[in-house]
Amino acid sequence: MSDHLGPRSCRLLTAAAPASGQAKLTHPGKAILAGGIAGGIEICITFPTEYVKTQLQLDEKANPPRYKGIGDCVKQTVQGHGIKGLYRGLSSLLYGSIPKAAVRFGMFEFLSNQMRDAQGRLDSKRSLICGLGAGVAEAVVVVCPMETIKVKFIHDQCSAKPKFRGFFHGVREIIREQGLRGTYQGLTATVLKQGSNQAIRFFVMTTLRNWYKGDDPHKVMNPLVTGIFGATAGAASVFGNTPLDVVKTRMQGLEAHKYKNTWDCAYQIMRYEGPRAFYKGTVPRLGRVCLDVAIVFIIYDEVVKILNKVWKTD
Repeated sequence: MSDHLGPRSCRLLTAAAPASGQAKLTHPGKAILAGGIAGGIEICITFPTEYVKTQLQLDEKANPPRYKGIGDCVKQTVQGHGIKGLYRGLSSLLYGSIPKAAVRFGMFEFLSNQMRDAQGRLDSKRSLICGLGAGVAEAVVVVCPMETIKVKFIHDQCSAKPKFRGFFHGVREIIREQGLRGTYQGLTATVLKQGSNQAIRFFVMTTLRNWYKGDDPHKVMNPLVTGIFGATAGAASVFGNTPLDVVKTRMQGLEAHKYKNTWDCAYQIMRYEGPRAFYKGTVPRLGRVCLDVAIVFIIYDEVVKILNKVWKTD
């Protein structure tokens, strides 16, 4: 029967039956759903470390330091507000973490699907570009307003008379006093931070995955291996852009009015506090981010595996 097929028919059959060595692409819709689920579960597990990191970054040297370190921050918070004090601001981050991870993975898969080679593989350099695009997208759409609200909530708790009674009340007050722009403080710093964050993470993750799979793109990755690779990618991003995270946090705090812009904030930190101030909160951030990235990639991969069985997109 094949003797009667023309060249065009042969090409169509070849395209319809991908080679066994071709990597399977992830549909952006699956990535959005899997990313949202992963983001929501992860933030519920790791939020206390994010709270401590933010408190230490807001504890400027210009004023008498309120905390002696990580342990003291946790101790004072629990003594003053109980265990649930470590979860102040969780609602704002939870409302944002689901769409943030959804946008991140959805955009990454969309971009990477356009940049993969004929075998469906993505090299490290292209993953860097895709990660950068994913980070910028999540920064503009979700992260900047979410992080601004979160930082204001946590900073508000430090005042003698907290004025925010809850998430929606806080959002209403911020918008009433500062307009919608009040939720977009530190946009430049956030774009720089998230863009470099995801560029580094996806670059490292893709590099490690390609190394692990070798010539077999269908090789199944054990969740433990995925977690180790994710933690490594998270650690690389922490050491690579913590200074940007510190500037972003200052620009989103209740005293952001002290700075003319992102660059002025960085200048004032360097001038009055020295270069070490750019790495405030590195230890708690390192623990939180490594756990964060490991959990997200594990859950994301496992959810995608399930979706591939029930949601056929080929």
